[in-house]
Amino acid sequence: IGPGAVLDLAVLLDEISECKVDSERLRIDRRTFVITDQDFSDERTLVEGIGSTGRGVGAATARRIMQRNPDTLLAQGVSDLKPYLCDALEVLDTTLSHSGRVLLEGTQGTALSLYHGAYPYVTSRDTTVSGCLAEAGIPPSRIRKTLMVCRSYPIRVENPEGGTSGPMSQELKWEEVARRSDKDARRLRQAERTSTTNRLRRVGEFDWVLLRKAALLNGPTDIALTFTDYLSSVNREAMRFEQLQPETISFIHEIERVTSARVSLIATGFNPRSIIDRRGW
Repeated sequence: IGPGAVLDLAVLLDEISECKVDSERLRIDRRTFVITDQDFSDERTLVEGIGSTGRGVGAATARRIMQRNPDTLLAQGVSDLKPYLCDALEVLDTTLSHSGRVLLEGTQGTALSLYHGAYPYVTSRDTTVSGCLAEAGIPPSRIRKTLMVCRSYPIRVENPEGGTSGPMSQELKWEEVARRSDKDARRLRQAERTSTTNRLRRVGEFDWVLLRKAALLNGPTDIALTFTDYLSSVNREAMRFEQLQPETISFIHEIERVTSARVSLIATGFNPRSIIDRRGW
């Protein structure tokens, strides 16, 4: 976990205990920031106004700038985390100098970027590849592949307080997605809930303008397209690219033209094995 991350200690420690993770598998940069109860409280207005998750991340990030007490605000000051603490730069340097591979996962979507998204309906950080690299401490010259993940139907979270969670091009109902894909609408609504707050997601038509903008900002070498079974339930049976529905194949070719990147990974269902791998690397 890199220095740009923000930690919810209760959630993290529960996951460490549940998954029985030891310090050989998990390393946390000592400069990672810690969320407090006050941060949760301070985000209440954001939950009401823009549909924020209200998990304290934005408030903690702002506090990192305004307060400068490393002993009480950083991971290095938490006794329960001491076995896991490290300097991420040293871990990365050791790995890369021994020809190891590093997979870096960013947070959220490009449209939620603090700088490049639809402000104020954005998150508290830059969610592009450049921002992700900066927070982890990896120079751009080290990057070999940039994989951009796209959904067949983009999503945003519903705002339980009645306000909007931000703009969405051509918003749909889950019932319409179910009709098109020949899926059960009730099961779709059960599956499409947020991971941290369990809220139902909004859904919309594929946004080609947003795709182009995301490609310009992230410069992907490859695309991972998810939820092709939402385009047609028949795609769930596909094991190879040519077994996908003809309309889905045309859709993928158009994504490649717009982004100038190959759609190398195609998810056809929720099963971890439901992936068509077209990578040449």
